[in-house]
Amino acid sequence: MKIGCHVSIAGGIEKAVVRAKSLGINTIQIFSKNSLTWQERYYTKIEITNFQKALQKTDIYPVFIHASYLINLASPDDKIYFKSINAFLEEMKRAEMLLVNSGSSYLIVHPGAHRGFGEEYGLQRIIKALKIILKQTSSLKLSTMILLENTSGSGSSLGYTFSHLGYIMRETGCPPNIGICLDTCHAFAAGYNLAEEKGIEDTLTELEKEINWSKLKVIHLNDSKYNLNSKKDQHMHIGEGFIGLKGFSMLVNHQAIRDLPFMLETPKRSEEDDRRNISIIRRLRK
Repeated sequence: MKIGCHVSIAGGIEKAVVRAKSLGINTIQIFSKNSLTWQERYYTKIEITNFQKALQKTDIYPVFIHASYLINLASPDDKIYFKSINAFLEEMKRAEMLLVNSGSSYLIVHPGAHRGFGEEYGLQRIIKALKIILKQTSSLKLSTMILLENTSGSGSSLGYTFSHLGYIMRETGCPPNIGICLDTCHAFAAGYNLAEEKGIEDTLTELEKEINWSKLKVIHLNDSKYNLNSKKDQHMHIGEGFIGLKGFSMLVNHQAIRDLPFMLETPKRSEEDDRRNISIIRRLRK
């Protein structure tokens, strides 16, 4: 079973590997920079080498990088829009440098928010942005795979339905380096009932219809503080929200997704919170 969590890079990016080893996990997610600032982060060759060497001494694979929360590929504000595209390209370059020797390179991003300009407008902005990004990454020969993460549907965020994600992928030409990250809290908040067997089957059937299974690369395992279709994105510890232990038991054992990496983004006051949630998921696995 591939189980991991989001790990801090505080004190140096190689420290993320040390923290992951102490948690006993075999896959991780990190930020490659401060996720709440536009300021870029440029790593030295020594920092990159130390991170790669630390990874090579473990069984941690794959490594996922989550893009900055400030990036909005649907923004109606041209200044923010093109700033987001440029910031995302920098994220792609960092991911490539850091993970070039790891066997795979993944960058997760929230599709974007239309800020009141309408869903069709926002979707077209995302498609245009991704086409620009794909053209640039092709010329730079970057192999990092972009993973579009489903959202909760709060505010004007897009990507809260699988039809949104499928449409974006089709309109960008279904490139081999665009895939999907499925977040359980976001899906539940958007109206996909992952707390019940029928809801899970309906959800996975719709996902399969809209998006090829081969495109789904990772599951963010998060319980939801709010009830079904709340459109509120607030993660909870496994079993302490409205998805509940029954829902997560069915999810982590479902034949369609059981072999994918499961990544926790549950609330964290200390590493003990991660240990507890990891332990619960392992106990649920049959």
